[in-house]
Amino acid sequence: MNPVTTKSTVPSLIRNTVANIHPDTDTFLIHKVGNEWAEISYREALTKIDAISAYMLDIGIKKGDRLALIIENGPDYVYYDQALQQIGAVNTSIYPTLSETDIEYILNDSGARTILVGNPFLLRKIIKIANNCPELIRIIPAFDDFGKHTEKVSLNAGVVGFNQLIDEGSKCVEKYAQQIAACREGVLPSDLSCLIYTSGTTGTPKGVMLTHSNLVENVRVCLDQIPVIDEHETFLSFLPLSHVFERTATYHVCLAKGCKIAFAQSLDLLAKNMGEVRPTVMNCVPRLLERIHDKAMKNGTSAGGAKAKIFLWALGIGRKYRLVHEDGKKAGFILQQQYNLAEKLVFSKIKERTGGRLKFMISGGGALPKNIGEFFGDLGIKILEGFGLTETSPVMAVTEYHRQVYGTVGRTIPGIEVAIQNVETAQIYTIQTYESFKEDFQSEEGEIIVRGHCVMKGYWNKPQETAVAIDKDGWFHTGDIGRYFKGNLQITDRLKNMLVNAYGKNVYPTPIENTYLKSPKIEGMFLVGDKREYITAIVIPARETLQETFNLSNEYFEKPDLFIDDAEIIEWIGQDIRKFSNELAKFERIKNFKVKRNPFSMDEGEITPTMKAKRKVIEKKYADAIEEMYLQEAEVD
Repeated sequence: MNPVTTKSTVPSLIRNTVANIHPDTDTFLIHKVGNEWAEISYREALTKIDAISAYMLDIGIKKGDRLALIIENGPDYVYYDQALQQIGAVNTSIYPTLSETDIEYILNDSGARTILVGNPFLLRKIIKIANNCPELIRIIPAFDDFGKHTEKVSLNAGVVGFNQLIDEGSKCVEKYAQQIAACREGVLPSDLSCLIYTSGTTGTPKGVMLTHSNLVENVRVCLDQIPVIDEHETFLSFLPLSHVFERTATYHVCLAKGCKIAFAQSLDLLAKNMGEVRPTVMNCVPRLLERIHDKAMKNGTSAGGAKAKIFLWALGIGRKYRLVHEDGKKAGFILQQQYNLAEKLVFSKIKERTGGRLKFMISGGGALPKNIGEFFGDLGIKILEGFGLTETSPVMAVTEYHRQVYGTVGRTIPGIEVAIQNVETAQIYTIQTYESFKEDFQSEEGEIIVRGHCVMKGYWNKPQETAVAIDKDGWFHTGDIGRYFKGNLQITDRLKNMLVNAYGKNVYPTPIENTYLKSPKIEGMFLVGDKREYITAIVIPARETLQETFNLSNEYFEKPDLFIDDAEIIEWIGQDIRKFSNELAKFERIKNFKVKRNPFSMDEGEITPTMKAKRKVIEKKYADAIEEMYLQEAEVD
């Protein structure tokens, strides 16, 4: 039974869990302390949560105040968030990777009263800008030796360590116990729960206002659509909780169902942590799955000989087995025996690297290339896809557990309407709901628009931008291009990414990039071609493969030249570009390219915290290199 109701709020979820699902002595959070994984019970967490709430009330924090966090995932995030949620304050999470200028803007735009700071590097950022933020009254370092960073600095805001704050709150928690309970009961589904500032590929960050109802309804309907999630799951959390996808699909889902949350140490240690924690569910982004695919293919085939033949044979059997089951049939005796052998020889070894217990993974934050989803399906690892934006809380569509259509992001969730609208004429081609689902339905392509319970309240302090995003009929315009295919939503590209070539032909970069990204030699790609006669690209090589192939040192990637001009390397990559160009229409094919020595950088402002390329920034920064590609003779014919 779904534990979430239309009256639930974010702070009510954990209270329902300890009242009806788990005793408070059961494990809630898991994190690494030194070399060991430590478990934290619901009771321990709630004790700290109440102490933080008491401290906040004691310093005058009231319902509706914005309290900021700039901290990596971990138990402290949960304590602080739950403490502010239950007194009706508003979570204002800030990406740790943002610049000081953006952080200062967000603190002032939101009027944040306090900020929880995760590490010394982030504290130094906050110290530089704190006195420019007049509403800020407390800076709260989440580590003990912060004094050496603050002792010689004159700050208008008080500084209190997180552990000290909890100690002080514990002393007055009895005094505020009834007020905390009253505050919690006074939080309404319609109240603001959080501000999440969209990084955006252009312009200033906008604070997306999401209510308790936005977030909790999203959890409720997604649990209905994926009913296999139960109270015994262990989620491994590594995507940032400052982003709505991880916050809803891991954190809030776990709060609602009573699942354990284990926090990965870092992206670099994720593979190790998966083997140690042995999660049953994980949320991830397409790039992680692409890397797992590339590594599995490399490990399975690089040695050649019998090992490679067995690996490729197993994948072939996996594909046959998957297609039979997707067709609603049962594998015959011979195919079943072949699949069992493939599982024993190949698939089980790959699964063991994920911990060996995964029920499924949910991919979000971008469209997963069809071939990657099929690869995991062939292995017997279920990948569910979801789609949405910060402004939609985030999920608008998600794959049903029992029905997989690779290359799509699933069925429209209950309670909302999703439409496809002609970009030029504004004609609505179709409006789809959960109830209108038909397995054979297909639609024309256009902008994806949505209305219903998932749509944000608006942009904080930005009524004009809100009016542009949500039209007079209540439709939120996502800026994504897509269509319906076999009843499921399929993402084509971003409207802002669309290129119009010199002949007036619309070109959508993402599916083209995904075609070329099938190459193990290519890690990333940025297409150029707006108002041009043909398409060119800045190519990011797969560094490890490049190094091994050409025996390159790390110093090679530290050279000042931004682009690689080695003819042998360019030809090596060009071979695969020519190969995969055959899968594309002539106007979509890359005619020239440059090989960038290193990936686009968040520090350089070239990509957003969600790894989306900032088109205008990149085109301006590399304008000379782009012009060269149109002046030179084509590298690819």
